[in-house]
This record gives sequence, C-alpha cells and structure tokens, in this order.
Amino acid sequence: MTVREERRVGIGVIGYDGAAKAHLQAILRVGTVFWPPPVRPVLVAVAGRSAERVQQAAQRYGAQAAYTDWRRLIEDPRVEILIDAGPNDLHAEPCVAAASRGLHVLCEKPLARSSTEAATMRDAAARAGVVHMAGYNYRFIPAVLLARQMIVEGRLGEIRHFRARFCDDSMVDPSAPYTWRHSRAQAGSGVIGDLAAHAIDLAHFLVGGIEAVSASARVFVDRRPRPQGGEGVVDVEDAIEAVVEFAAGPVGTLAASTFCPGRKNFLTFEVNGMLGSVVFNLERLNELEVFVRGEAVNGFRTVMVTEAHHPYGGRWWPPGHIIGWEHTFVHQLHRFLAAVAGQAQVGPEGATFEDGYRCAVVCDLLDRAAREGRRVDVAGFVPSRA
Repeated sequence: MTVREERRVGIGVIGYDGAAKAHLQAILRVGTVFWPPPVRPVLVAVAGRSAERVQQAAQRYGAQAAYTDWRRLIEDPRVEILIDAGPNDLHAEPCVAAASRGLHVLCEKPLARSSTEAATMRDAAARAGVVHMAGYNYRFIPAVLLARQMIVEGRLGEIRHFRARFCDDSMVDPSAPYTWRHSRAQAGSGVIGDLAAHAIDLAHFLVGGIEAVSASARVFVDRRPRPQGGEGVVDVEDAIEAVVEFAAGPVGTLAASTFCPGRKNFLTFEVNGMLGSVVFNLERLNELEVFVRGEAVNGFRTVMVTEAHHPYGGRWWPPGHIIGWEHTFVHQLHRFLAAVAGQAQVGPEGATFEDGYRCAVVCDLLDRAAREGRRVDVAGFVPSRA
C-alpha cells in the first residue's frame, strides 16, 4: 500500500466568531468529505481583536499561532491562504496586503463597504495573479445549484421574473445592542450589505446582470444601547424594498429587513420562466419547489435535493439525510482549494472578486436609489472616491 503524497497549504483566518466559525470548521472537515483533497489545508494562524478569545479559538481549532494584529498573520511565512471573515471594515486592507504578498484570498461577503473598495480588492488580486473568492456560500447549496442547472439547461424557458426576500427578526427589540453593523463607517450599509447582498449575488448567479434599480429604505430604530454604556446612533438602513431590472429582460424585486417577527434566516427566491418556476427557502435548504408546465401534476412539487444525481449528492449522507448551513462552507472551501491546486476555476459556481465587485455596485445603487428616490442605471455608474 502506497502513501499518497499530499501538498499542504497553510491558512490564516481573520476572525473567530460568526461566519469565521463556519470557515474554521470547514478547514477541519474538507479533507475528510472530499477525499483525497486537492490540497491539504493546515490551519496556521487565527487573528482577532481580543487576545483571550483569539487564543481560545487557536486552541479550539488547532491553529499553530494566535495574533491580535492581522498584519502579523499575513506576514507569517507559513500562511499561503488568507480567509478574511472579519468585520466589513477589515476586508479591503488585509486582502489587498495579502494579495500583494502572493497569498490566495477568500473574503467574506459583502466583499467591501463600497464598490470603490471592492474594485481596489479586485484589481489587487488580478495584479498579483492569486486565486480570489468572495464568500457567497449560498451558491453552494445543492438546491440552489439544481435551480441554476434547470435555468441553464432551459428547463424553465425564457426567464421573466426573479423575486427574493431575506428577512429575520434580530433587530425587532429596540434594546438589542448597538454593534459595528449599525455604523456606516464600519459596515458600509445596513441590511443592504448584510442581507440583500446575498439576494443580489443569487440574482446574478441565476438570472444574470442587473441593469437598473429603484428602492425605498427605512431606519426604524435610530439609537441602540451600547454594551459598554450609552447609546449608539444607527446611521444605516433597517429595511430595503427594491425593484430590479435585468439586462437580459427579466424584472424582479428584492427585499431585506431585520424587523420581521418570526423570521430567523428567511432567504427565499422565486424564478419564473415561460415553461416553469422554482422556489427556494433557506430555512428549508434541502428542498426546491419545482413546477414545470405540461407535467401530469398541475402544481408545485417538493424535490428533496439529496439524491445521488443531485449536486453534491452522496458526498455526505444517503438520500433523504439532510445537510445544514455549515456544509455549504465545506463545499465552498473545496472549490477554492481546487482552484489553488490548479484543478478548477473559482467560477462559475464560486463568486470571484469580480462577482463581489458587481454585487457591491448594485448595493451602492440601491442605497443611492433609496436616498434620491429615483430609478438608477448601472450603466455609467461611477464609484465614489470617498
């Protein structure tokens, strides 16, 4: 029996909470689910603001080093890949610096606080010739991939509509604390970048480019208590409602809000074509509702996307044994590592920094359309230099 020689790559992760936990779990699991892995990921270092918490994260996930300064992480010669899962204001500078050092970069969504920052990141990665991915993990849900497959194959016919909502109830309570997500300086926007960005990316992934938007936004609670005392002023939107027009002809709507009691992680989209429709709900992420004209059953049927012939079918469990949110990060990391190994491209399944930039442009346009109360075209859009 011969032992297969593995190429190992060192990974450094900025962050240890929220989505960072899913990325850290993915590093531990990807080589066992996708065997043999394209390359074997080794968690070299974790970086974060709290010395105590970052040290705990390093111990928990088996990192070789813990840093409170992200610069030390990307300067560590053992690190070949940066996964940036820090707050939005810690995306652009670390990713540009990492790319300049020749590190491959996977950055959480939204790629940046603005399209200006996103363009800087995209251009830096392109100049350096490194592999780059924006962390739109919902592209890697099997049901979403099945929906895309049906659209690409023409099984829904010419697409007419795309409608999406992303809602939760995380901010309904006015006493919910003020965080960096409530600050335009740190986050760039509110639910536009936090929630609607996922819907925008899926719109691009499934239907194509958006060419114009109209929108209305609201701030429902303009002050929130700070954990350390006092109040913070909320200067980003709590809700956005938008009409979107696609370059290929379809029309649609996008909505996002954190003021929807009972909704927890309710990302849903519906795509209508001349021959059929598909409906997806993230809270039931293993299912896809499908209607195809001319079938004997004159209505939607629920497809459990766990069969061997489905995307990622058989990779995890037997048919009918569902997967969860965290598994999408494993799929995403596998695609990224395959690109690092030269065995695949990041796209079209994965989102590149170019995709992240295109999404950031639409985010900026939604904000502008809501503030100015008018329809805004993508054509001729010039990112702010601010």
